[in-house]
Amino acid sequence: MKDLNIAIIGCGLIGNKRAKALAGGRLVAVADTNLGRAEQLAKGHPGCVATDNWQKAALRDDVQVVVVATTNDQLAPITLAAVNAGKHVLVEKPAARNAAELEPVAAAARKAFADKGVVVKVGFNHRFHPALFKAKQMIDAGDVGPLMFLRARYGHGGRKGMETEWRGNPAMSGGGEMLDQGVHLIDLARWYLGDFPHVMGHVSRHFWNWAVDDNGFAILRTEAGQVAFLHATCTEWKNLFSMEIYGRDGKLSIDGLGGSYGVEKLTYYKMLPQMGPPETTSWEYPFPDTSWDLEWAHFVQCIRERKQAMGNLDDALATLVVIGELYRQSPEIVPFSGGH
Repeated sequence: MKDLNIAIIGCGLIGNKRAKALAGGRLVAVADTNLGRAEQLAKGHPGCVATDNWQKAALRDDVQVVVVATTNDQLAPITLAAVNAGKHVLVEKPAARNAAELEPVAAAARKAFADKGVVVKVGFNHRFHPALFKAKQMIDAGDVGPLMFLRARYGHGGRKGMETEWRGNPAMSGGGEMLDQGVHLIDLARWYLGDFPHVMGHVSRHFWNWAVDDNGFAILRTEAGQVAFLHATCTEWKNLFSMEIYGRDGKLSIDGLGGSYGVEKLTYYKMLPQMGPPETTSWEYPFPDTSWDLEWAHFVQCIRERKQAMGNLDDALATLVVIGELYRQSPEIVPFSGGH
């Protein structure tokens, strides 16, 4: 297969990150409501056309792949239009503002894959961080034995003026911190433990003067009784990522994601027959974040082999169902509940 022709919709921070990780592809069109931003991104890609009309980029006849990196309110409608036009799509998390908004898109994607091999992937790049990916391999290999529970914290300290940005507007974002970073925690926990039919928790607002949540707390339980304890926050004044996965025979601890979150590190604690202090092995990943490149490579491989992507719309839908239930249990926080 020749290099894929790609259109990027949304030329902000994430759109630019995606543009730097397009091995096996050629960027031919970019779109943003801010035309100047689109033109700036197009400059680094000879022959790339910039526009402020996403349809003119995403629905071009020569485009095979559409990357959707817009505000949350635009993720679902653009993805649906691209899928219906037969384009492969990589849409950023959370893929929609809520589960109801995503359901028809996921249904269309399932049909397009069955009929035409159209692949739709969600930007769950955390699955491709080396420590988190290796943890999954070790779990699958039985290195920690049957899983019992998982606890994780993910947070940042925000920035001045954050409450005026689009993420603080429920109509654009769909929700706050639980939807923003919490979606990664839920996706990873589900990847390791399985589906969570039992959901308890609370989302709340403690510091930021906006309409959405700045903290989310969840206790999620699988049908088999495995539990995930999760906390997502934007009042974590020193950026933090910590995930501990407990099995009957050992524990995996992932700390840091690189950059301001600290060096990414995986530690394996192997329980010995006599118990006591465990046998401990650690791996550090001090190099730059490669998760975006690895996720893109997986997406392209799925397109070429006509197989479903790891972290697809059904995975996103499962996370949004959980988040929707957390919002339902926290009536003082009113997320966006409408449709287009």
